[in-house]
Amino acid sequence: MSDQPSSPPSAQKPALRSLGSSQSRFQVDPVADAPKTPPGSRSSAGEESKSRVRAVNFLNPSDAAPDAGVNGETVRSEASLHSSSHFSDTHSSTYYLRTFGHNTIDAVPNIDFYRQTAAPLGEKLLRPSLSELHDELDKESFEEGFPYGEELTAAEIITDKDMSDSKSGSVKFGWVKGVLIRCMLNIWGVMLFIRMSWIVGQAGIALSCAIVLTAIVVTSITGLSTSAIATNGFVRGGGAYYLISRSLGPEFGGSIGLIFAFANAVAVAMYVVGFAETVVELLDSIDALMTDEINDIRIVGTLTVILLLGISLAGMEWEAKAQIVLLVILVAAICNYFIGSFIPLKSKEPQGFFGYNAAIMMENMGPDFRDDETFFSIFAIFFPAATGILAGANISGDLADPQSAIPKGTLLAILITGVVYIAVAISNGSCIVRDATGDDNDTIVGSLENCTDAACMLGYDFSICKEGGCKYGLQNDFQVMSLVSGFGPLITAGIFSATLSSALASLVSAPKVFQALCKDKLYPGMHVFAKGYGKNKEPLRAYVLTFIIGLAFILIAELNIIAPIISNFFLASYALINFSVFHASLANSPGWRPSFKYYNKWVSLAGAVLCCVVMFVINWWAALFTNVIVLALYIYVSYKKPDVNWGSSTQALMYNQALTHSLHLTGVEDHIKNFRPQCLVMSGYPNSRPALLYLVHAFTKDVGLMVCGHVRTGYRRPNYKDMMNEQVRYQRWLLKTRIKAFYTPVFADDLRQGAQYLLQTTGLGRLKPNTLVFGFKNNWRDGEMKDVETYINTIHDAFDLQFGVVLLRLKEGLDISHIQDEFQTSQEKAPGMKDLLVSINIKDFDSDSSKPSSKSTSCQSSPLIFRDTKKPPMQLSPADEKLLAASQQFQKKQSKGTIDVWWLFDDGGLTLLIPYLLTNKKKWRDCKIRVFIGGKINRIDHDRRAMAALLSKFRIDFSDITVLGDINIKPKKHNKKMFEEMIEPYRLKEDDMEQEAAEKLKAEEPWRITDNELELYRAKSNRQIRLNELLKEHSSTANLIVITMPLARKGTVSSALYMTWLDTLSKDLPPILLVRGNHQSVLTFYS
Repeated sequence: MSDQPSSPPSAQKPALRSLGSSQSRFQVDPVADAPKTPPGSRSSAGEESKSRVRAVNFLNPSDAAPDAGVNGETVRSEASLHSSSHFSDTHSSTYYLRTFGHNTIDAVPNIDFYRQTAAPLGEKLLRPSLSELHDELDKESFEEGFPYGEELTAAEIITDKDMSDSKSGSVKFGWVKGVLIRCMLNIWGVMLFIRMSWIVGQAGIALSCAIVLTAIVVTSITGLSTSAIATNGFVRGGGAYYLISRSLGPEFGGSIGLIFAFANAVAVAMYVVGFAETVVELLDSIDALMTDEINDIRIVGTLTVILLLGISLAGMEWEAKAQIVLLVILVAAICNYFIGSFIPLKSKEPQGFFGYNAAIMMENMGPDFRDDETFFSIFAIFFPAATGILAGANISGDLADPQSAIPKGTLLAILITGVVYIAVAISNGSCIVRDATGDDNDTIVGSLENCTDAACMLGYDFSICKEGGCKYGLQNDFQVMSLVSGFGPLITAGIFSATLSSALASLVSAPKVFQALCKDKLYPGMHVFAKGYGKNKEPLRAYVLTFIIGLAFILIAELNIIAPIISNFFLASYALINFSVFHASLANSPGWRPSFKYYNKWVSLAGAVLCCVVMFVINWWAALFTNVIVLALYIYVSYKKPDVNWGSSTQALMYNQALTHSLHLTGVEDHIKNFRPQCLVMSGYPNSRPALLYLVHAFTKDVGLMVCGHVRTGYRRPNYKDMMNEQVRYQRWLLKTRIKAFYTPVFADDLRQGAQYLLQTTGLGRLKPNTLVFGFKNNWRDGEMKDVETYINTIHDAFDLQFGVVLLRLKEGLDISHIQDEFQTSQEKAPGMKDLLVSINIKDFDSDSSKPSSKSTSCQSSPLIFRDTKKPPMQLSPADEKLLAASQQFQKKQSKGTIDVWWLFDDGGLTLLIPYLLTNKKKWRDCKIRVFIGGKINRIDHDRRAMAALLSKFRIDFSDITVLGDINIKPKKHNKKMFEEMIEPYRLKEDDMEQEAAEKLKAEEPWRITDNELELYRAKSNRQIRLNELLKEHSSTANLIVITMPLARKGTVSSALYMTWLDTLSKDLPPILLVRGNHQSVLTFYS
């Protein structure tokens, strides 16, 4: 039908609209005004949220097209969610022919929902969110974004766009051309033609096979590990760097990625110099040198690397064709050798080649080490030939199916090349003698008594070679394979092919790995090399950089020192690939489920250890140098803390260990020696009470647990989604400000109920708070007394649950949220706002002022708030200036002074432990502890000595102990009068009213103070007044006062009276902590 709506683009979401027909059916229609985004781009979170809004649409069955969507296969493959066909009546036959899921907003499983890139047929598809399916229709959709850390980094978004842009027309290789051929060419190096025969001569057939098999074991284990990682999810470009970084994290990946790319770049020079040396030898043999030998190597090497660069820049397709040509030449050379080995010629016998012979084989079976060579030195010479197994994985971004290609191609290449190496070793040792003179006249004349070698049995006497000087045989002639082969020049062509193919593979690998590393922006200034060009996004800038590095080392022309370092760089990569598999298996993460099953975590660990051992066998100083470089880069990336989340096995293992240790901890009884304050801080939003946050952090950092509790109250319905968003945002803020704490918000009707929730549920096993910390309610007399009742009852609840309680009071107050709110725009309050809400910068002119923020551009003496450096700072009122200055005082280093501990009552030692923990921190190290205790006038010296002995046993340093013998003296009259005036508005005055009216008022307002209560606790009230006088007398200059908090018996002392005690005790003083432990010992002097 012409009026039938068309299928929506994939970026649009269907909606349900109500049309009010009583005989209607549900219909899914696209939202007409949904924003359309270009393919491959990601709309903003807000736009996504808008595009997901749906409403109910009722459609009359008679309006539906009779033939609409009869065939269920016509539903689009992106998701049945996007189907816009009208639904026929449920009783019609066509209804049952439709695809399941056609008549619901809920979407059936679809691979495109799990992609991090655009779908093949259009934009990235998003499944309906839980909010869209569950929330009421009049509520706004929840902005969910990407759950569980799946959000892409900027580098990955660029990569995704590159991939989507290059889907059409890009060249992708299969497992044969992309992996197998590259690995075989890289493993079959010049070692096969010019060193394998010498290795057999030195080590013998048996040990030569052992050397090859040891190398195969190392590379096979690494190949299995590579296969496991490559099949554990989609593999992007970057090869070894991508595999390691996504498994072990950016620290290991970043360090290995840089040295691996560098190693490949220098390997280009190594292989090209090897090619150039062979060419120069040929020129020298015909007396055709251009200048001298060294400069000719440089000239030929430079021309060669320019030619290889041209092939690489022409595109991966041309490079792949060149590799195939080189492979054909190489295979022909190998076949040429084996064919020649079966065709012995009389003319070749003086040079040591006799064809296959059992006597020669048995003679060459054992070792004959010469020139101080050993098994390990021979192994060190051979092993670099096996370091080409990652040639295919390094171009993972150019493979059509990396998950399938890498395992098949890599493992098959190891098998084929390993068999060929062993076959060549056995062949060399079975048909060529170790020493030969090359002289036709060295035939045996007479008896064989003095000649026992295999050559003697074949009619030749090469015994003169024992004195040295022979130029032929396995031990003396590196070109012996050319002698054996059917056509000698083809071996030379094979050497050329082996060197050029390895150089070409390295020239392609290095830029690809480096491009992937630069895209992740782990190192500063390298992102310029991340740019790709053409349909394949070729890293032309990285190609040029690799060319420059390679050319520089070619011009040096002396690579004997750098060669072992390069081999060790490759081995370090192999070791970390093996360790990645072990680490991921050990972490036991549900996300570790490779489709390649032929691996074992212990075998991978053994492979990693083997690689490390081989590193030191090859060259111990190069191994140490490699480890130092890796460690330095690891420390750098760890320090920079790149903002990436790749779901590494390090995260998985960290979780596993945390869970295991938490469970083990629950089985261990608490001990006094291991007590640590684990604080639940009623901070509200963490950045709204900085003084409270930083002071508690000072004595819990690296010592105990700190949880920032936030009770959210309100009359409207709680918005749990906003709370979840804020929880993530403020936890991020805590991490960014390096405060080691957790943020836990709850919804509740009032502070007391929320605190009860937090006190009962916060924590896990032994990692559970034992101390409640919150700020003193400075403005309690200005608000409603029911808030005071709630506040005091919260303290009672904490004591009921056996928590210690700590109150912090500053004269200026604690809460700066009203200042933040004043300067926040409505957009900043939205869930998607930035992590750092307000940056506060304070600069005083005294010597103890804190270092100003890096955002500061002025030296004004007043506190300023900076939200944006482009806007002028906002001037604050004098009161807010003082509040901000006070809120920052615990962030800076404390000046020399004292922490005065008024340990009046024994609460288990918490009052003493907190000051001790503070003085252990760098910011409080210059503060000395002074202890004040109560006592009798006639035994002050005795009490001082007793307390000094106790503190000494507790191993707590102190500067002074003061015994107060005058605590029970009556306070001054004007202070008593102020106390009476303070409590006057809150008295019940039951004597002035009838008993029934008094009881009714007391029931309605339980916080009121009765006359009987006031008289009963007169002495305690006077004590608080007197203590305040003593505090002002002795501690008015202290950096911090810590005093035992007075207790009030629940149900006997009213909230107003208790609040008055606390206020009277702590008013007009420096920062003061009122502390009351749960009366369980937290200090002990026993070992």
